[in-house]
Amino acid sequence: MRAPKGMLDVLPPESARWMEVVSRFAKRAERFGFGLLLTPIVEHYEVFARVGETTDVVRKEMYDFVDRGGRRLALRPEGTAPVVRAFVQHRPTTPWKVWYLAPNFRAEQPQAGRYRQHWQLGAEVIGIDDPDIDVEIIELLWGFCRDLGLRDVRLALNSMGDAETRTRYREVLLEYWHAHADLLGQEMERAEANPLRILDSKRPDWEDMLERAPQLGEYLSDASAAHFARVQEGLQAIGIPFEIAPRLVRGFDYYTSTVFELASDALDAAQNAIGGGGRYDKLAQEMGGPAAPSIGFGSGIERLLLACDAEGVLPVPPPHIDAFVVDLVGIGDTARLLAELRESGLSADRAYGGRSPKKQFASADRSGARWAVIIGADEADRGMVAVKDLRSDQPQCEVRREEIAAWLQTRKDEARP
Repeated sequence: MRAPKGMLDVLPPESARWMEVVSRFAKRAERFGFGLLLTPIVEHYEVFARVGETTDVVRKEMYDFVDRGGRRLALRPEGTAPVVRAFVQHRPTTPWKVWYLAPNFRAEQPQAGRYRQHWQLGAEVIGIDDPDIDVEIIELLWGFCRDLGLRDVRLALNSMGDAETRTRYREVLLEYWHAHADLLGQEMERAEANPLRILDSKRPDWEDMLERAPQLGEYLSDASAAHFARVQEGLQAIGIPFEIAPRLVRGFDYYTSTVFELASDALDAAQNAIGGGGRYDKLAQEMGGPAAPSIGFGSGIERLLLACDAEGVLPVPPPHIDAFVVDLVGIGDTARLLAELRESGLSADRAYGGRSPKKQFASADRSGARWAVIIGADEADRGMVAVKDLRSDQPQCEVRREEIAAWLQTRKDEARP
């Protein structure tokens, strides 16, 4: 038996890195005033249809099915639409600031850092139209990557404009695609359905055509241009470098105004995106809710860890526990001692199966334990235990049995940097 294609197991100690990534994101999000939101893995198909019927995610990659009650459902392919659905359903007070951790599912060809089930961290702010909140959401993602130790990262920025902008630009762009219909070939149908989708293509034979295409920034309305200028000013004020990327349109139809993407230059250019998002001011209304201008981002854990590996940061931690109990006489106190150590806040383990002292010490060494707590006959008679520091040359010492948990906790606290 094997896991399905593109769906991976994450084993310890690698899983400890995942926990560290999530922990650092949660701490930063909390400092920014965000609360955790958990949504179902399965949603009604219509929730995700709002991301765009012309996108590959909806047309080709989404896992959808009919349940026993005849309802058409889908596994979550992305994080924003479920958050907006939750907002429309529960109507929390705005601005609503939430972060999430969620597995996403896409029936696509697996690639570096992107699998058919991939895990995503994200944050959304719903119910406020202010360029300063655009800056804040970008600051949250940028600072999170810095917290992980990533330095070889670039921020690309663009504006999708408003409805007036998109109408004008769509006409100009569609005319340009018609002029290059021979090169587009069968993709001309896709260009007619959504002209902007062609802009983010990576096809080498289209590179010159895409470079010469009209740029969306040239058609921004006055209001959109002012909003975009304020976002740039805000990023400059807090020292976040960025570059304007005229062809950056992101992957979903719901984006409006500000869009952004973080890329790692330590990764191959074809798969170097480690996070991105943008503003989606109409999505709540399209789901039957109130007007709620919004912005958010998503960042894949697998791709983030690839970037960490490429830069040599956030290494896989070695196995580690605080104490390993070695019972030399089998007096039956091991379980009680373990319980006391664990309840005091220490991590502790032991060997099982009646192993010899030699094999118990071997297990203690493999566990990465700092201390071996040894129950011997002579020490037990005197109400003591022996303690050996397994990571230094210090001599073995004795500690009173009732004081061992506090003794170890003190030594652990002293060893913290």
